[in-house]
Amino acid sequence: MSEARNTEPRNARLIGRVSAVILLLLAIAYGFGGSVIDYAFASDPLGPRVFPVALAFILGALAIVYYFSPGSVEGFPDGPLLTRVLAIPALVLIAALLFEPAGFFVSIFVLTFGSGLLFGAPLKTALAGAVGHALLWWFVFDFLLEVYLPVGSMFGG
Repeated sequence: MSEARNTEPRNARLIGRVSAVILLLLAIAYGFGGSVIDYAFASDPLGPRVFPVALAFILGALAIVYYFSPGSVEGFPDGPLLTRVLAIPALVLIAALLFEPAGFFVSIFVLTFGSGLLFGAPLKTALAGAVGHALLWWFVFDFLLEVYLPVGSMFGG
């Protein structure tokens, strides 16, 4: 992230505090979501609520610590770096939206291929890496773990 602008100490603390508040809000939302999970009492001694609520508590505590001592941060990216930074969440969203209609393989392929291109991989390398990555995870989930992976409604699945 060397392309990012240098920030003044005051702005750096502000960036850290804004990030801490965002993390705290995410922790609260995640904790609330985990606390309203319905389950049968006999299903598990602890139940499915414990893990997300514990994670939310840990994230919230760390966000509070980060708020009071944000440490050093880099400035907000600009130019080509900002484009790459924003493109990754966009690729994840596209892959998630493709998951149901196009299936697991196509979704993972699009995510890996796009990420490869964003990080400067040549076209053939990004293509080969995306196919290999999708095949690897298909093999791991479908054959080794025996987890059903959607083929996609476009392909009759």
